Amino acid sequence: MNLENTLLMIPGPVPVAPRILRAMSKPIIGHRSKEFGAIHSECRQLLCELFGTKNDIYIITGSGSCAMEAAVSNVIGEKDTLITIENGKFGERFREIGERYGKVNPVKFDWTKGESIELDRVESALSEGAKAVTLVHNDTSVGIKNPAREIGDLAKKNGALFIMDGVTTIGGDEVLADKWGVDIAVVGSQKCIGAPPGLSAISVSKKAWDSMVEKPPYYMDLKAYRKSANKESPETPYTPAVSLFFALHEALRVVKEEGLEVRIKRHAMFAESIRAAADAMNVEMFPQLNKYSRYSNTVTAMKIPTGIDDKKLRGGIKELGIQLSGGQGPLEGKIFRIGSMGNISKLDILSTIQAVEIVLHKNGIVKRMGPGVEAATNILK
Repeated sequence: MNLENTLLMIPGPVPVAPRILRAMSKPIIGHRSKEFGAIHSECRQLLCELFGTKNDIYIITGSGSCAMEAAVSNVIGEKDTLITIENGKFGERFREIGERYGKVNPVKFDWTKGESIELDRVESALSEGAKAVTLVHNDTSVGIKNPAREIGDLAKKNGALFIMDGVTTIGGDEVLADKWGVDIAVVGSQKCIGAPPGLSAISVSKKAWDSMVEKPPYYMDLKAYRKSANKESPETPYTPAVSLFFALHEALRVVKEEGLEVRIKRHAMFAESIRAAADAMNVEMFPQLNKYSRYSNTVTAMKIPTGIDDKKLRGGIKELGIQLSGGQGPLEGKIFRIGSMGNISKLDILSTIQAVEIVLHKNGIVKRMGPGVEAATNILK
């Protein structure tokens, strides 16, 4: 497999534009310098628009999971209760993190069946008391976008902090952290923002600052990040991945040039075109939606059709030079997923759909070539 010629259409990491890759080749600068401080400051300012917040934002050298742990560990102590809403693998990850720091009251939905969140069960759990509640806004493991605004309302009503994973929506879908009452939100660099993996960002409200634990983790101590960011020349408390900051800076400039509203519409259009193609090829969507949930605008999860297995499906597509994702954990071999986030193009989407159609046709699932690409093209006009 020629990796240089492989189109990466998974739910992150995403393909990185050449100008962003070139940014990483700049000479290393001191991370306590004015030059780095200027880059750091501009990144934080640009991230505020993506988060939809006026709250403080800090950048951590670590993946999205690092930011998830920072979010939980800075406000949850051993006597505190954390409610975790779980309808996917990453909802479960919040529980696994929370169990290391305090008490966890999980609200579980059967994500092996693609179940959506039922708000009455969340409200019932919150009425029992909790310091915070977590939500994965868009769980890529199942392709569901969850009801962030409604969860924010419930958290406020019950006096709980609202912690939201926006890893696969921030920069590619509408996120209004302040309007939704999100106290702590997190994002990873390698998803909708379109930068390489290795950085994450976290926003923190005044309510969250007032709720900090006495002894947070050393490396992820948000008070240390605040202290360093407030210096005359802003910096990080510990040595950052400077080259990744160069890339993030350039990626955020790309977002600004495109315009966030335009970028969000593009992501939505791409996802809609994939769903239209799936319908035309009689490929069934995986998530079970209710009135509060939506199909993801950044990844599409579909059931593997009867008559073909995961190896033949994704393996055949990989031979054509396109890499897709399969199911995770108990969904392995049952679903496949197409990512549609970052700086990809209409051609990337159409090439991916055509590859799926070719493999399905070859295996007798699609009777004739063309309906999938045609359906997608009608959306992408």
